[in-house]
Amino acid sequence: MTTKKTGYFLGAVAGAGVLAAAVAGAAFQAPAGHGAQARLIKASTAPIFAPPPGAPMSFADIFDRVSPAVVSINVTSRVDSNVLRRIPGFENLPELTPRGGGGGGGDGEDDASPTNPPQGGRTDKGQPKLPTQQSAGSGFFISADGYIVTNNHVVENAETIKVVLKDETELDAVVVGRDEGSDLAVIKVKGGRTNVPFVNFENAGKPRVGDWVIAVGNPFGLGGTATAGIISAYGRDIGETFVDYIQIDAPINRGNSGGPTFDIYGRVIGVNTAIFSPSGGSVGIGFAIPAEIADNVTKQLISGGKIQRGYIGATIQNFTPELAEATGLGPQKGAIVSDLVPGGPSSRAGLTQGDVIVAVNGVTIKTSTELTREVAKARPGDALRLDVIREGKHRMVEVRSGIRPSEKDLASNDNSKNGGGGGNPTAPPTAPRPAVLGMSLGALDEPTRRGLNAPPELKGVVIEKLDATSDAGTKGLRRGDIIVQAGGRPVTSVADVVAAVDSAKKAGRTGVVFGIFRQGRTTFLALKVAG
Repeated sequence: MTTKKTGYFLGAVAGAGVLAAAVAGAAFQAPAGHGAQARLIKASTAPIFAPPPGAPMSFADIFDRVSPAVVSINVTSRVDSNVLRRIPGFENLPELTPRGGGGGGGDGEDDASPTNPPQGGRTDKGQPKLPTQQSAGSGFFISADGYIVTNNHVVENAETIKVVLKDETELDAVVVGRDEGSDLAVIKVKGGRTNVPFVNFENAGKPRVGDWVIAVGNPFGLGGTATAGIISAYGRDIGETFVDYIQIDAPINRGNSGGPTFDIYGRVIGVNTAIFSPSGGSVGIGFAIPAEIADNVTKQLISGGKIQRGYIGATIQNFTPELAEATGLGPQKGAIVSDLVPGGPSSRAGLTQGDVIVAVNGVTIKTSTELTREVAKARPGDALRLDVIREGKHRMVEVRSGIRPSEKDLASNDNSKNGGGGGNPTAPPTAPRPAVLGMSLGALDEPTRRGLNAPPELKGVVIEKLDATSDAGTKGLRRGDIIVQAGGRPVTSVADVVAAVDSAKKAGRTGVVFGIFRQGRTTFLALKVAG
């Protein structure tokens, strides 16, 4: 019975030994008659329980008040067959699609392990059943009638959900709604409970960087665990589209996903979602979804079960300092339009490739992520006034927002476009071409278009050969890429490219912006102008 706790006892014993040594050192007094008279050295005259200025005496009262609202969430789901194929002996496992979908997924933060060997079972369609896996996360009640906030990746693909309360009561729960974009989900306990303890989001008061916070959750299956720290930073971008995260140093680990971060008044200021860790354990860098975002999303999930975000039907990229310099716009920041969805809101409103969006409804835009988040705030049909720079001049373009497709649909659309354009032409050029910035260019005639599988409406010129040591070569351009824009103007011939380069030289600019079409997508980049 004690072998499982050896590690815990070992740590306690080691700590006690250090403490004993410290006390002995502080109170040591040499016996009489052995050399010079020894002095008793006191380490401090202050009470040992006094906290440093500004620190709370204890977090115990806060924890006692809020911890009954925090729950552990145990999920059963089917193992992803792709994961199984990485296990020796299962490399040739056939593609299976059982009821209920694939595995538990997530950010690597939750405990998950297969529990049943892949044998024996069959789905109702006669297919072999994939084994199940158990994953553990955290969550918290936000209403007396049993609504719980957690992360989407905790309950995604769940077949069964068990909620464990502080008093170890287990309750069944069902998913009310999920939002992949923010990684938030709402579940509800079964049984019609109307008196569960709950906590509230804090949207008015915002703690400062350096203020104390407390994280409560279910790390490594150890439910009801509290850790404390401070807010390390706001506005962290960790690659997600719709959330600027709060960074905290209160230790959070695998299984803390979906748990709350509290301020010292016991109000929820964030939902723990991810950690940065080379080892998989806490290194003091955790990320939480801010309360104002979580509150808004969860209310929508409870009322309608899904989230609708604004959409303008444009592919965008950051307008980098290099692009700004090449267009003569100096330190200007923003997002450049690289592609438009045919018939989409932006296309109908008159937005064009190469437009630089610098503000939305008066809100300054510095990056493509900021633009996506501002647009996402709109409701379907809302008017979005875009401040656009086109050919060096500001103009206003009003776009009526559509409904943003799901992330899965957007990814599917991207994949469907990847077959067109780019690659190597099927036939070599018939004659040497004059080089422009290290690139030999040719017309996009019908044989070349077919060889590149380029859309019939696409116009431009093809890179037939390039100097690998040129700026174009070092920036990743290759034979078969199609130049569709140069210097902010559409390209239909090699002469258009030459004219754009000459214009940049005359204007004293160090580079020229090119729009490059490859595999169904246009990307803008600046190439240096020689001489």
